[in-house]
Amino acid sequence: MSYAELFCQSNFSFLHGASQPEELVRRAAFLGYQALAITDECSVAGVVRAHSCIEQEGLTLQLIIGSLFRYGDDLQLLLLCPNHAAYGELCRIISNARARSEKGQYQLDLWELRKLQHCLIIWLPCGTAASDDYWGKWLSQRYLGRLWLGLQRHLHSGEHHYRQHCEQLGEQWQIPICACGGVLMHSPERQNLQQLLSAIRLGKPIAQLGRGLSSNKEACLRSIDKLLSLFPEPYLLESLNIAARCQFNLGELKSLYQYPAELVPKDQSPGDYLRQLVKGGCQKRFPNGVSAEVQAIINKELKLIIEEKYEYFFLTIYDLVQFAQRNNILYQGRGSAANSVVCYCLEITAVNPEKISVLFERFISKERKEPPDIDVDFESQRREEVIQYIYQKYGRQRAALAATVITYRLRSALREAGKALGFAESQMDFFIKQINRRSPVPWPEQLQGAGLDLNSHQSQLLVNMVEQLRGFPRHLSQHVGGFVITSGPLYQLVPTENAAMPERTVIQWDKDDLETLGLFKVDVLSLGMLSAIRRSFALIENRHRRLLSIAQIGALPEDPDVYRMIQAADTVGVFQIESRAQMSMLPRLKPACYYDLVVEIAIVRPGPIQGEMVHPYLKRRNGEEAADYPSEDLRPVLKRTYGVPIFQEQVIQIAMVAAGFSGGQADQLRRAMASWKKTGQLHGFRQKLIDGMLKKGYQRDYAERIFAQILGFGDYGFPESHSASFAILAYVSAWLKYHYPLEFCCALLNSQPMGFYSPAQLINDARRHGVKVLPVCVKHSRWDHRPEADSLRLGLRLVKGLSQAGADTIAALQTSDQIEQFGKLQQQLNRRDLEALASANALGVFAGNRFQARWRSAERECELPLFAELETKQSEQSQLPYCPSDADNLLEDYASLGLSLDHHPIGLLRAQGHFGRCASSNQLADKRNNSLIRVVGLVTGRQSPGTASGVTFITLDDEHGQTNIITWAATAQAQQQAFLRAKILEVRGVLEKANGVVHVVAGKLIDHSQLLESLQAGSRDFH
Repeated sequence: MSYAELFCQSNFSFLHGASQPEELVRRAAFLGYQALAITDECSVAGVVRAHSCIEQEGLTLQLIIGSLFRYGDDLQLLLLCPNHAAYGELCRIISNARARSEKGQYQLDLWELRKLQHCLIIWLPCGTAASDDYWGKWLSQRYLGRLWLGLQRHLHSGEHHYRQHCEQLGEQWQIPICACGGVLMHSPERQNLQQLLSAIRLGKPIAQLGRGLSSNKEACLRSIDKLLSLFPEPYLLESLNIAARCQFNLGELKSLYQYPAELVPKDQSPGDYLRQLVKGGCQKRFPNGVSAEVQAIINKELKLIIEEKYEYFFLTIYDLVQFAQRNNILYQGRGSAANSVVCYCLEITAVNPEKISVLFERFISKERKEPPDIDVDFESQRREEVIQYIYQKYGRQRAALAATVITYRLRSALREAGKALGFAESQMDFFIKQINRRSPVPWPEQLQGAGLDLNSHQSQLLVNMVEQLRGFPRHLSQHVGGFVITSGPLYQLVPTENAAMPERTVIQWDKDDLETLGLFKVDVLSLGMLSAIRRSFALIENRHRRLLSIAQIGALPEDPDVYRMIQAADTVGVFQIESRAQMSMLPRLKPACYYDLVVEIAIVRPGPIQGEMVHPYLKRRNGEEAADYPSEDLRPVLKRTYGVPIFQEQVIQIAMVAAGFSGGQADQLRRAMASWKKTGQLHGFRQKLIDGMLKKGYQRDYAERIFAQILGFGDYGFPESHSASFAILAYVSAWLKYHYPLEFCCALLNSQPMGFYSPAQLINDARRHGVKVLPVCVKHSRWDHRPEADSLRLGLRLVKGLSQAGADTIAALQTSDQIEQFGKLQQQLNRRDLEALASANALGVFAGNRFQARWRSAERECELPLFAELETKQSEQSQLPYCPSDADNLLEDYASLGLSLDHHPIGLLRAQGHFGRCASSNQLADKRNNSLIRVVGLVTGRQSPGTASGVTFITLDDEHGQTNIITWAATAQAQQQAFLRAKILEVRGVLEKANGVVHVVAGKLIDHSQLLESLQAGSRDFH
């Protein structure tokens, strides 16, 4: 005797189901079920993961696709898919129901039910006689032959009455009865978690829910013997009859998927049209002619693209970048696209294949039988134009964004679990603020130090529930830019729903699910640096009459002055090489050409660090030791990096060359690296890799280090193609910073938020590079920052509290030359905008200081025409004798603008006699190595990379520059309050200097924030 469970909700029925789809199918297979239906409510979000688990693990279990629906309070139906027509029908119903409601909700229409033609239907009676009689008649009149009544047994009080009621309904309306489990968890051990999820969903503590919670653990996958004791055997057999009719498999979608064909002229084949475009682009990219080697690569790529029928995909990306070019939207193809000369010729990427080692097989291969993946970054502030172009071109029925599954992380799990368990919100807020997520000390012990009694039952339950909740899906959000585009309606493949953002539609699967089913995804991503570069180009053209582009700068001879700036780690604001870790590496690696930047970007990552490849590379790069190759077979793989594997492609090639992996196995390794944090599958490759390398004569130590590097790449590794794409932008941004510092800083400020640094840090860095900065002024400032003569005028966008309408009003007054009259300003701006301007000292041209400006702003008599002529007299009488101190101005500058041009907090405090024994940042280079030192600064960043073994890098900013602090985990833990909370921090420690890198190893941390207690200065922490 077997069984098919037809009513099972995974945790993709958000805050209902308490088990992952993978857990459910594994358990069902273990129990000997013949089939399992995943029936999440108005959703198929979890089915791909169940399908993938069955396929990969070879489970003897049939997966049935279905969904639960509620109509009103008294009708519940399960719709199951016997074939693809039924699946398309189900997806259409879900899409329509979701489209009628805001994100996360749905509204089923009775019309949808009347039109059902293919789905099998299981009715779940509500137990109310009048309602069930009505719906029993309504359903039986329409669906007999594919309608069943689902009987559930959860051993609740009075359940025998419900069973009798259902059996009577079945007999009355001639509806066959089948057994249904109403499953919410794969194992009874998940009962506490299921109750916690219910409490979170209902917004009440568990203790207040009473009968709103299940009274037992029966909503789980139960043994067949247990089911035989609960249901008559015919009811169980009927579940198998239904399962036998459900022959649809998700794997069918790959063959049914068709890409839009309208981009190809009617008189041409897609292959011929693609060849034509590549030929034209080739002449543009290689004006002096194409080498035989490059032409051979082009021919090889085109042959494979056409054989695998990927032409439409390339043409779609080409169409998008052409739209961007027509509309002056800066873009850059990255990732796998840099492995393709075809992409270079189609102007999708600016990475010249002659400058890197092209590995097209990583992009497309016959063996993988997977669609290519092309990521294109567009300006972050203009990407929406590209997204709307896609919607307009293909319509919302044929184009939608992929979803991203938002999962519980520690802080969100702690907050919601604590609330559900009855902890006060203020208490949970306090605990969350005490957690240093980078600390090696487990979070429960950190909370114990903050006052949580780990011996109490409630606290133990909290810890247990938080650990179970972490990683659980919370809701669906939109992917950063992955589009699915089809030739027909999307609902034939997957349901869609409204995104939280207006004018956006998302599908119910994320990018990993799409890859599993082999569906095409077009990645329309955003990059803030592209906005900054485009703005820089516009400013340079306007001020210097010089037209620039990324490709043009890339084609110029490499500038040694720019590289000297990079080698000195003078890279604040420079793309990808501005972090503290990168700045520490730059003087050691000393990039002197484009390919050095490719390596620089990739080497400060977990992969090379965990594989212990960084120091060997630097020694060989700097000539301290000779390049060495483990074998001649690996020489071609590792030659460009002195015998040391740095890039993800190299590790994959090592697996093929040195461990005997086939192309398919190597690709499985690549995919495992991409998702190993979710799946943990990487460890399954360890033995095969090491055994393969040992068999071919490699040392075990080398094999172990290669696998450690693979684990690091799984955490966050860079392929060479990705790094090559980013290296172009790194060089261009550095070139702009060196040659046009005013325009580059202005563009960065107008492109905020982006990067590692606040506007205050960017402005201070520009001033150190000779840029004169003018304050915000209501007469001269526009909304954006802008060059003014040879200076940078700060814009109104910095003024906190100033509305966009107020800024528009100021712009209109400036245009009409009425800005000179303070009375006009008072008449047309509201009090809040006037106060914001006064606080920012933007009204200084009308008053001696911000306090007098605020006083004048409070005068309303001048709004009346009768008193307009008294304005001058009133303003003379309004001059206050009080003059704010430097400290007053500083605090208000930071409160209103986030920066001060007149004083730095540390410089001001030094002038007042504080920190006399502390060295300033510009004095450290002259201090003796390994000497004891005291430094102080404004905390602008705390970074603790996962590869740093608990080390945190703190950046302190003073009036002369920045100081880098290394804080060991034990130091941070012992002085946690100062470590986490200080705005002004004094550090007593040891100065270390090596290879041009200067930092202080912290010993004593002293919080001096009380010296400027109301200072509103933020820091970028643990990003």
